Amino acid sequence: MKGVKMRIIPYNEKYRDDMIFMVLEAKNALGRIPHLNEDLLDVSKHYLLSGDMFWLAVSGDDRIIGCVGCSKYTPDTAKVHRLYVKYNLKRQGIGTGLLETAEQYMKKAGYRYSIVHLGGKEYFESKQFYPRRGYVEWEPGYMRKEL
Repeated sequence: MKGVKMRIIPYNEKYRDDMIFMVLEAKNALGRIPHLNEDLLDVSKHYLLSGDMFWLAVSGDDRIIGCVGCSKYTPDTAKVHRLYVKYNLKRQGIGTGLLETAEQYMKKAGYRYSIVHLGGKEYFESKQFYPRRGYVEWEPGYMRKEL
């Protein structure tokens, strides 16, 4: 990554609170009222126990600086969820590393496509990030990439 010392690991419960704090900070930095989606409160239940995956980007000082999940959407398509990067570490390759990790997993799992929901206008960064990584508009509010 571009100067950020980190490792990407499968979700580990010991980092739960730090991940939640990082996501709330990221939303606040975008001017959004910070709240958490239910799946982030229990990643094991919503991802791991159902056969899906979730990863964390962990800094050299053992803090969470990013996260991403993926889940089955259709038999040949997986959906990217909750790609967040610590607000003051954006544009340093963390998001790209997380997305590439998820895409490699999806490809090995036999998925042909990856999709992402872009959200509303407050997710302006997503609308720039995903096209640079090969995603194209698929349906209103969604982008897709062939793996």
